[in-house]
Amino acid sequence: GINAEYGGDPSQELDLTATTLGKDAKNYHAWDHRQWVVSQYKLWEGELDFVEKLLQEDLRNNSAWNHRYFVVTNTTGWDKEVIERELEYTRAYINKAPNNESPWNYATGMIKGNGHSLVDFKSFVELCEDLYSRQIRSPFGLKVLAEIREEREDYAKAIDIYMVLKETPTVRDRYWDYKVQCIRELMSC
Repeated sequence: GINAEYGGDPSQELDLTATTLGKDAKNYHAWDHRQWVVSQYKLWEGELDFVEKLLQEDLRNNSAWNHRYFVVTNTTGWDKEVIERELEYTRAYINKAPNNESPWNYATGMIKGNGHSLVDFKSFVELCEDLYSRQIRSPFGLKVLAEIREEREDYAKAIDIYMVLKETPTVRDRYWDYKVQCIRELMSC
């Protein structure tokens, strides 16, 4: 914060980063500076609205998703009620673009990163199952659904989903084989 360190208004730094991100919404340096200014000067108000605006412009903006996580972590924290609220928010973006990895990472990160299991959030489980039942085969949704099946110890269905993932051309073919092997070893015990 050059401006703020010399007695200026630190909110001007937010204007600067907003201008920069308006030109390049994924500029790592602008995001890093914005996070520093927001946390250093406690300028949290309006940050979720700022992120929402950027996500409406580009729902695949992973930097905006990361900033949302940063803001929630440093404001309300991640109790179960906040996670439910954020899952509802994320659901809309997953439904718009199920093959967009960013909201899937945001959802699983807020759940697992805060000591919960996927199955602890019924609405998220239902979203994954609904997409699957409608033949929407997002690799990210399938991965989450397979993990849900594992958490429920429904290993046969988890293997079925990993086999579907294996048929989807990705660089993770060997990883899906590994997951199937691990589950089969669990089943043989």
